Amino acid sequence: MGKRQEKSPPADAFIAIDHVLVGVADLEGARRAWEGLGFTVTPRGRHKGWGTANYCVMFADDYIELLGIVDATLFTNNLDRFLEEHGEGLLGVALASDDAEAAYRGLIRAGIAAQAPQTLGRLLELPEGTVEPRFSLVHLAPAATPGLRAFVCQHLTPDLVRRPAWLVHANGSCGIAEVTVDLEDPGSAAPAYETLLGPDRVTRRADGFSARLGGAVIRFGTLGGGSNSLAVAVADVETTARYLNAAGIPFARPDDGSLRVAARAATGVALTFVPSS
Repeated sequence: MGKRQEKSPPADAFIAIDHVLVGVADLEGARRAWEGLGFTVTPRGRHKGWGTANYCVMFADDYIELLGIVDATLFTNNLDRFLEEHGEGLLGVALASDDAEAAYRGLIRAGIAAQAPQTLGRLLELPEGTVEPRFSLVHLAPAATPGLRAFVCQHLTPDLVRRPAWLVHANGSCGIAEVTVDLEDPGSAAPAYETLLGPDRVTRRADGFSARLGGAVIRFGTLGGGSNSLAVAVADVETTARYLNAAGIPFARPDDGSLRVAARAATGVALTFVPSS
């Protein structure tokens, strides 16, 4: 008999956060809210064959997707259920991959249930005409990422989703720094993330655990209230503070040097601005 093959984490196929998703009840209202926070928001995109559309806040290496329903009679990928059960807020995380097929094979080898790659198109409404960015997605079984909806995303047309003007934000933001996930029992969830990402990328703590993906960290702990939060890196915190003050947006300044904006100002997302490292 041959030597038994050991299962290995598939994480080499996705080593960073591609984007985070924010579920919103009013897509146009969400666009106005995030623009008011000092973010440059892309033109609207409409998912082909689905009842959802989005606006995005683009950074050089990742982005924030504001996702809403524009036709409730079509497939919403359970966004309607999320909004009904949780209200607006952080919906999930997409893991970046250069090869969705390889990521899928790695997941299966590791014993992680996942769907085969599926191609999704988005009609992006540019001033000069509509274009169609396309993506290859691998959806993970919920048990693979307890407490967090996640999938793998490969950009098939990356040149269509980033323009230099979209990367410049009045609040000085430059990327996703941290996602915080509220779990009732983080200790029981840690093994699933060690299987998915490898134990070297997961750090256990007394109050939970964290997982590093590229330059960002996902922290899991018992926060209470079932709310998840997002931290965005900024080039200069004082520049961000001046912008927020001028825009009339209240914020707190804890001792750690960050700026914290209440969830009600950011479509249900408790938003923190932190100095870029």
